[in-house]
Amino acid sequence: MNSAPVVTASLDDPFYYLTNFRFVLAWVGARHADLLNPPERAFLRHFDTLPQPSQALLVRMVMRKGELFRLGKLRYDEIGDTAEALAPLTLLGWVDDVPALSAEELFSQLRLEELRAALRTPMRAAGLSASTGKAVLKATLGPQLTDTQPLTQWWPEAPDRVVRLEVMDICDRLRLMFFGNLRQDWAEFVLTELGLQQFENVAFTDASRAFHTREEVDAYLALHHLRQRLEKGESVERLSLELPPKPDNAWLATRRARLLLQLGREAERSGQPEQAVLLYAQAGSSEARVRQLRVMERLGQYAAAFELAMEAQNLTPNETEAQALSRLIPRLRKKLNMAPEPAQREPAHTRWDVRLPGPQPVERGVALHVGTPDAPVYYSENTLMTGLFGLLCWPAIFAPLPGAFFHPFHSGPADLYRDDFVSRRRALFDECLAPLESGHYRQVIHATWQAKHGLASPFVHWPLLDETLLALALECIPAAHLRACFERLLKDLKANRAGLPDLIQFFPDASPGEPRYRLIEVKGPGDRLQDNQRRWLSFFHQHAIPVAVCYVRWQEASETP
Repeated sequence: MNSAPVVTASLDDPFYYLTNFRFVLAWVGARHADLLNPPERAFLRHFDTLPQPSQALLVRMVMRKGELFRLGKLRYDEIGDTAEALAPLTLLGWVDDVPALSAEELFSQLRLEELRAALRTPMRAAGLSASTGKAVLKATLGPQLTDTQPLTQWWPEAPDRVVRLEVMDICDRLRLMFFGNLRQDWAEFVLTELGLQQFENVAFTDASRAFHTREEVDAYLALHHLRQRLEKGESVERLSLELPPKPDNAWLATRRARLLLQLGREAERSGQPEQAVLLYAQAGSSEARVRQLRVMERLGQYAAAFELAMEAQNLTPNETEAQALSRLIPRLRKKLNMAPEPAQREPAHTRWDVRLPGPQPVERGVALHVGTPDAPVYYSENTLMTGLFGLLCWPAIFAPLPGAFFHPFHSGPADLYRDDFVSRRRALFDECLAPLESGHYRQVIHATWQAKHGLASPFVHWPLLDETLLALALECIPAAHLRACFERLLKDLKANRAGLPDLIQFFPDASPGEPRYRLIEVKGPGDRLQDNQRRWLSFFHQHAIPVAVCYVRWQEASETP
């Protein structure tokens, strides 16, 4: 399949949302037909035969929250007569125009004065006054109202109708197959049309699909519904029994591992540490393993925890896990009466203390305090180094590998944080980093900044990376320092893109041999270094990258500014 630009309807067209919905249906029908069952294929086929007002009304309901709607609130100028547009949808069974409502649904659909009218008889029987509030009504009458019946039976004099959308599950499945997730929705089209979001134009191939079997779609939906039920408070024990088996699909396996991590954390919070250990063990991720070890330590399972920790240490863990193990293992050795290993001292960092009038935003205060016209200071936290990396490595990041891009609305590859993201693209990243050795990296980064400006990227934050900052950074930061930082990012993109210093100060006119920039981590009163910041500081020390930590204290009233 060829490259496909984003196609959206003009917002000047009153049926813009219908055009966008049709685009999704056509995309799914062309690329995922083999994953659709007969009812879903029938939906695509019958949708095209509907009158335009009926199509539009259906899409309006699909784009709104929930499946129940007051007919009186489904009024749109471009659609016209709602009842007339609804009739074909009812005939197809896509909308139930006389749905049975539970008491919970009744309370969600009716306003307070309507509830008082509908429930007048049971209110009198319960001794409730005519001015009773909705919360009391629900608490008192809810347990008694066990029937499920149409609104006309709840309230024969109802001045409005309630209808139920019956095809939301199909529409959610189609949306999932298009986006590859249920986080994105129809608003992506609108944001693109408004120019608020623009995306890289990536070529799609036959392998550019989020799902390759219907079972994979089912597995995603099963995990999604389990997560929803967890958020609503269902028990961890029940949900863990319904977990689907680990899929062969790598990114679905990652989603399953994240759900296991969430279940484990909820088990911890609810006082079920043994259950948490089992769930973390199933997750298999580095974060889950660290949490598992900490719970095992609290349970007094020192020997088992020590064995697992040593196994993890021998597996070449990422920096985050290695840091956690470096703290955990000595504690376990001590509790097992084992001889301690030689302690490794954390490198000291350059520190200075500053007193400023306050309180005020500390980063801004330090920037104004130390910056001069000849040595300007810029905000850089997690934006400058990552931005330069994103610009230089743009071709590798947006390479159209199978499983990376499913649709035209990706701000970055879907496998960005998977363990094999870099290994799949190692040759591409090496090619992108090569100009750092040849000296052409400045031209490459500038050219990418010009060509891609404004396009969504997981690393480039355009408002914070203007041409002035870009020019200063490329003039003052040595290529060797950039290479070292970029390679560290590639070791663990998710963890290492955070924790970078708040500010950067440039010294364009520094004498030969003197640093032409320095990174500044700012800590306000009572603040302290986080683990990811300590890891970056240790790395900077190792590579002789100039960095300092500025500790801010507020001036006392008696002090002179």
